[in-house]
Amino acid sequence: MTFVTPKFIQIHFLAAWPGALLNRDDAGLAKRLPFGGATRTRISSQCLKRHWRKADDPRALHMLATEKGVEGVRSKITIERAVTGPLRARFDKEAVDAVELAFLTKFYGKNAKDKQQRQALLFGRPEIDWMRGEAERLLAEGGSATAVKAAADIWIKEEKNNLNQLRDQAALSASLEAALFGRMVTSDPRANTDAAIHVAHAFTVHEEQPELDYFTVVDDLSDRSLGDDSGAAGVFDTELTSGLYYGYVVVDVPLLVSNLTGCARRDWTGDHDRDLAARVVENLVHLVAEISPGAKKGSTAPYSRAELVLVEVGDRQPRTLANAFRDPVLLTDPASNRGLGFRTAETLLGHLSAMDDVYATGEARRHMALPDLRLTGVDHANLADLAAWAGGVVRSASTGADQGEPA
Repeated sequence: MTFVTPKFIQIHFLAAWPGALLNRDDAGLAKRLPFGGATRTRISSQCLKRHWRKADDPRALHMLATEKGVEGVRSKITIERAVTGPLRARFDKEAVDAVELAFLTKFYGKNAKDKQQRQALLFGRPEIDWMRGEAERLLAEGGSATAVKAAADIWIKEEKNNLNQLRDQAALSASLEAALFGRMVTSDPRANTDAAIHVAHAFTVHEEQPELDYFTVVDDLSDRSLGDDSGAAGVFDTELTSGLYYGYVVVDVPLLVSNLTGCARRDWTGDHDRDLAARVVENLVHLVAEISPGAKKGSTAPYSRAELVLVEVGDRQPRTLANAFRDPVLLTDPASNRGLGFRTAETLLGHLSAMDDVYATGEARRHMALPDLRLTGVDHANLADLAAWAGGVVRSASTGADQGEPA
């Protein structure tokens, strides 16, 4: 196989859920997407990313961040809860208030006192620990609240560059979350970090399949012999949907390595430790396949796993395969005795082959799939081997080794 520099890693998946409400809109209904003349059920990228980050799973990204000491906290109340909050039991309230206000004013300006007007900021744990240590020192050395306030104001001026750096970390993000999914600070564009992982909204390959679920709540203590009403204690309804979804993820490998190591993006194949970047990719392949989003877990148990995961490695601009389903796949096809999964995989492969014929961009690819969804002509592996292959191309990027058998 010809060597392909893994500038981009693309992950495509097909996963099905029956009778679930995976992602709700502001009205409590399933999110939708019009595409190709048909309305589809949708799972937002934000929903997918949050579940991959926060899943109760050993490969969840927050677990990896904790292991490496690069976890982040996104909140409007980080200062109160994680910086000054732990110090309140040990120091005078007015003194702590003074230090707290100095920190808040530095980061939130005129909106400092109104929590609702603040922007949620993303801080890494090392940043939070440093700020808490400095707050503790100011309180220990300051004496009265007035003296502490003066000392805090002086410290803010002296540490202006360091404090600005907390918001200007374009080269090296202190948290794994910022390195992977980016960080936007509307008040200061210089503090923004570009996302190294791009996630599309997943959508059903066929027309939406909604169902209004009507249900009642029974009063366990109701007794008609005592004159109680025979009706239910409550009557409700909720929307459920079923569907086979296509999802798409892109990893910008040079940017991922740059965000995680601090190297220049153009120098990402140099002598840098790319192990964390490789582990992110490996974990992501597992998470895409194994972690289900979903609301109403108690009443729908929306746990499923991907039936197909296709991973592509290439050095050209990525391209989605969503357009394979611009014309919705028929839920039933009288002309075929094959199921929806088989016909969807067949449609995906046909579109992929057509793109190869036209563009010939030469991506290396492997996939994992249930027997009925396997892609003819594409190397097949189980999930563990597929994830290891994807991580391996990141680790061996600078060697020029055959990406079919990464080191």
